[in-house]
Amino acid sequence: MSLFRFRKVFGTILSFIIIIGVVGCQENTAPPAPKFSAGSEGEKQVYRFGIHPLHNPARLHEIFSPLMSYLNQNIDDVEFRVEASRNYAAYDKKLFAGEFHFSLPNPYQTVRSLEHGYKVFGKMGDDDNFRGIILVRKDSNIKSISDLKGKPVSYPAPTALAATMMPQYYIHTHGLDVMKDVDNRYVGSQESSIMNVFLGDTVAGATWPPPWRALSKERPELARELEIKWQTKPLPNNGLVVRQDMPGYLVQKVSRLMFELHKHEGGRAILERMELTRFEPATDATYQPVREFLAVFKKAVRDPASEK
Repeated sequence: MSLFRFRKVFGTILSFIIIIGVVGCQENTAPPAPKFSAGSEGEKQVYRFGIHPLHNPARLHEIFSPLMSYLNQNIDDVEFRVEASRNYAAYDKKLFAGEFHFSLPNPYQTVRSLEHGYKVFGKMGDDDNFRGIILVRKDSNIKSISDLKGKPVSYPAPTALAATMMPQYYIHTHGLDVMKDVDNRYVGSQESSIMNVFLGDTVAGATWPPPWRALSKERPELARELEIKWQTKPLPNNGLVVRQDMPGYLVQKVSRLMFELHKHEGGRAILERMELTRFEPATDATYQPVREFLAVFKKAVRDPASEK
């Protein structure tokens, strides 16, 4: 082959590779459609069920995978897969981009998801659980909110409602300017917030009842050495949302199965892992008290929507 011919052929191949690369790098801005997976009975539609960071990713899979298995066993030709995120920011990014087909966001994320193509179809029950708690060491000198002035306090993330915003508002309304007088530390997870105060890295740690109960069962020393010093009033519990383009029949099937879990032994075992007694129906209007709290919190403390 002559040098000229070699250069011509090489240039053609290189141009083709560049074109393919450019096309492959173009971003798909449309919400992802359900994927398909090959199974013993043919192809199944795969639906992503995103769970907000109630716990760290490993614990989330452990707790929620039985629920996905239950849905898969009772709905033909579909496969639900639990999807955990490494932190609140990563979860929010996927939720607001419409990447989840179904999801369990916290109430703040639930309200915001309605602006991004989702609708509420249910929620966790046990609303009395959805409150913030502030833990301190029993051997600490923290007796009143004023003792937190100038001290470090741990929280999971800026957009955690029960475990961050509600405790911060409680501190703010009990004598301190929480954004100026307190060293607020966002440590990534509920478990990390608890462990920070246990290890003495912070003088107080905020969380909410289910992760506190679950972790203190696994590690009894936490219950021996920590105590709930303060707690907030409750709000409606975590929501169940679905993308608006999901088939109505599928939403109905998922709803029926989830709302009846507390009625049979196998379902109660699934719920027990979540420190929950039931799921229940809900609508967008269910979260009006959350909207009202967020409006007050934004004015008095900070705007959570501005957090990255």
